[in-house]
Amino acid sequence: MIGVDFDNTIVRYDDLFGRVALDLGLVPPGAATSKTAVRDHLRAAGAEDRWTELQGVIYGPRMGDAALFPGVAEFFAACRAAGTPVAIVSHRTRFPYLGERHDLHAAARDFLARHGFHNDTGIALPADRVFLEETKAGKLSRIGALGCTTFIDDLPELLGDPAFPAGVRPILFDPEGIHTPPPGITTVASWAEVGRVLAEVRP
Repeated sequence: MIGVDFDNTIVRYDDLFGRVALDLGLVPPGAATSKTAVRDHLRAAGAEDRWTELQGVIYGPRMGDAALFPGVAEFFAACRAAGTPVAIVSHRTRFPYLGERHDLHAAARDFLARHGFHNDTGIALPADRVFLEETKAGKLSRIGALGCTTFIDDLPELLGDPAFPAGVRPILFDPEGIHTPPPGITTVASWAEVGRVLAEVRP
């Protein structure tokens, strides 16, 4: 079983944070558009609560404006062709901490459905292989309970957590090359590279 994170691993937000922040008047025109740049701008302005609210908007009603990372659909399709089971395991609260009460789990599931993850003629990922855990501890526990042999995530702190299940191969998805992974963690910059390092997904 290969486990895959959801936000920033399957889903690519890129400049969406910048566009929505500009729409809401949180950043000035011409400001850097990356998620990190928007976060740093709001924190420097003492607007941590607005950053929290923005995340609730992005991961809720504006999820439809996000995109898949290139190659991720092909990776899941290759797993299906090879007979390799895959599960999505995410740490995502059900509702935002601040702001309007959007159902963030429903938004994530709708995103996957609209991108054909559950279509029999496409990726054909069973809906019951999508696990949205409300805590990091729940996510780590789920990875172990599923018997994952590999887990792919964009956060080195999760992959290097002392509670990360023993015997699971951690792979850090880092397309921007911004992290220094802990020892023993394989780093990849694209989904094509994930496929190359995991021989079991080759049909």
